[in-house]
Amino acid sequence: MLNVTVWYEYTQESGYLKRELVRPDISEEDFQNFSRYTEENCRKIHEVYPDGLMAPLIRTLEEDPEIHVTYTTLYDPCFGLPDELLEHTDVLVWWAHISHDAVPDELARKVTERIYKGMGFVALHSAHKSKPFMQVLGASGTLRWREKDFCRIWNTAPSHPIAQGLPEYIELEEEEMYGEVFDIPKPDDVVFMSWYRGGELFRSGCTWNRGYGKIFYFQPGHETSPSYHNPLVRKIICNAIRWAAPSMWRQSLDCPNVVESPESRHRQ
Repeated sequence: MLNVTVWYEYTQESGYLKRELVRPDISEEDFQNFSRYTEENCRKIHEVYPDGLMAPLIRTLEEDPEIHVTYTTLYDPCFGLPDELLEHTDVLVWWAHISHDAVPDELARKVTERIYKGMGFVALHSAHKSKPFMQVLGASGTLRWREKDFCRIWNTAPSHPIAQGLPEYIELEEEEMYGEVFDIPKPDDVVFMSWYRGGELFRSGCTWNRGYGKIFYFQPGHETSPSYHNPLVRKIICNAIRWAAPSMWRQSLDCPNVVESPESRHRQ
């Protein structure tokens, strides 16, 4: 049985926005503007995803008899990842957006160490600025972005396991534009490239190996776009989960100090 944990930030949908969940040093004016933005986004999320942003993906994973899925959020005990759950997670799927700073540095360190010991890590959409993603890759994850646009996702590595069963390209009528330059280390593979009508290009599906762990970043998944309703988008994520899963020998290997870590509930 493959143990998959889906960690979702949940801040915008929670209706509970505190200053420390955004950025401790944010000004009062900016915080009030951000609160209004979050309230409006919450309404839009529920319009697009009545059961919650992660619901389509979780339902798909639950249909696989070989997968045991746990859904958790920033608002669950231990920020959603108590040690026991993290230690028994084979692949961690991470979606985050506005509360990156609310994740404790110690938790990010633990996630990074688990990746180095063999846990797979799938970072979705705005998780490019999450602490675990930046820490394990040693990069800022910064990029260019703007509002939603038509997006064509090109399958640039059709022989890669993550691309299996996928067509030449996928079209999304609306998705938040992410564009280059994307500050990441050179990927082992660029499995997908996205093109927008504005002319931007983006390395939207990238893989890395760190220690015994595998990492995949996938861009689609803006909270007010229906991308996760697209079965091909979900298929890519499911393929990535299986690709990132540790092999049986990695699962049984007891190697707490194999590699130094880089320096450094609400089921809706």
